[in-house]
Amino acid sequence: MNEIVFSKEYPGLNLMLAEQILSFFKKLKITAPLPKGVEVLNPYRNKETFSLCEKFYTRFYNDTHSRKVILGINPGRLGAGLTGVPFTDPTKLEMLGIPNAMPKVRELSSEFIYTFIDKFGGPEKFYKQFYFSSVSPLGFVSDGKNLNYYDQKELARALENFIVKSLKEQLSWGFDRNICFCLGEGENYKFIQKLNERHLFFERVVPLPHPRFIMQYKRKKVNEYIDKYLTELTD
Repeated sequence: MNEIVFSKEYPGLNLMLAEQILSFFKKLKITAPLPKGVEVLNPYRNKETFSLCEKFYTRFYNDTHSRKVILGINPGRLGAGLTGVPFTDPTKLEMLGIPNAMPKVRELSSEFIYTFIDKFGGPEKFYKQFYFSSVSPLGFVSDGKNLNYYDQKELARALENFIVKSLKEQLSWGFDRNICFCLGEGENYKFIQKLNERHLFFERVVPLPHPRFIMQYKRKKVNEYIDKYLTELTD
């Protein structure tokens, strides 16, 4: 596999991972013009949200250990778009011992992920081995509703440079590049697979059913999907 050449601005492993993640969040910004009616969802501009992120990441990522990467789609209004922590709604932050004044909404993907994490062995064990991010680390809304980056071809094209730059920076922190788990077996997988062919981010990308799809359409088989996640992530 060819090595990715990173800009000198990235500190690599000279800092604790938590510090690098939080610094990354602080400077996240989309400068490309977006399609009409699309608004960026950036939770890290909110001081309260950023404070919660600091508590979460300094607890689980205050080290220099390598981890495997799991990529979602992009933050949604009730999950990472609210708390700043991927696949973690306000109720799950409370469960982790991080009190917050946010509305105690429950997000379907977060429900599945934390049920899985519990089966995996708990948050401490899981976050020691894995790093959650998203193909686009910032979310989008249109007409007050969540919008996936791939829902509009024009939006996906506009975001490509932002997505590539974001992934390169995150990978410069020393994550395991042998494998990436992609949440979403359809458009999200197709998009990241094409980027991976061009930029050689990972040796291989393994798709998994997206938690929201499972909770919306396959809820009676949740335990089977949890077993699938366990099999793939512990192989």
